[in-house]
Amino acid sequence: MSKPLTYRGYAAHIEFDAEDRLFVGRVAGIVDIVTFHGESVGELEQAFHEAVDGYLSLSEKLGRPPQKPCSGRLMLRIPPEVHARALMMAEAHGKSLNQWAADVLAKAE
Repeated sequence: MSKPLTYRGYAAHIEFDAEDRLFVGRVAGIVDIVTFHGESVGELEQAFHEAVDGYLSLSEKLGRPPQKPCSGRLMLRIPPEVHARALMMAEAHGKSLNQWAADVLAKAE
């Protein structure tokens, strides 16, 4: 499994445009549209950094906070038996359900 391209708390969604022979990316997880492209991985990474920096700078100039991809709050609807098993595992590890779930999700690939 590959790791996503990340920079300053933002992640990129990347596709390859075979017709134009370009990597095309978009900052993921926000409503604002922030795009970039490059012909090589190095160009793509540099363009991503420049796009994020430009987005943050423009947000500051406009006097509005930039969107963040995640708030740190996650609400899940799961079957009661899954909830019960997760609670049991958290208690077995001496953790709150929140901390146990955060640890498990952090290890997910």
